[in-house]
Amino acid sequence: MRNLGHCLLGVLAVTLRQPDSMQVQPFRRALSCVTSLLDFTMMAQYRSHTPETISYMEEYATQFHKTKDIFLEFRISKRTQENADELRKELRRQRAQMSSECPHPNGARSVTTIVKKRTTNAWN
Repeated sequence: MRNLGHCLLGVLAVTLRQPDSMQVQPFRRALSCVTSLLDFTMMAQYRSHTPETISYMEEYATQFHKTKDIFLEFRISKRTQENADELRKELRRQRAQMSSECPHPNGARSVTTIVKKRTTNAWN
């Protein structure tokens, strides 16, 4: 778990390393949220706790709950997921229809086929 936490934090930090001026504050909140969650989980793995370690855990939990709303903006609702699934199905259906109409194996007519047909029709 500790290695996973370090990898996750590293990936997040690299991903968010060059924010523009509009993204600085949200990126800091996201890093703070993930850091506090990881710190809490690492402290929770101690075999025994003292009042000091418990107070650290309470601080980390409080910080996490203060900053977790940054991720709510990007949460996918069930309705959004259903709409995306319907759109994917429609696109697949259209692709299948196009590939059945076109003789080319990639689902599109080659340019030479179209040019040959036009020139043949123009000379007849």
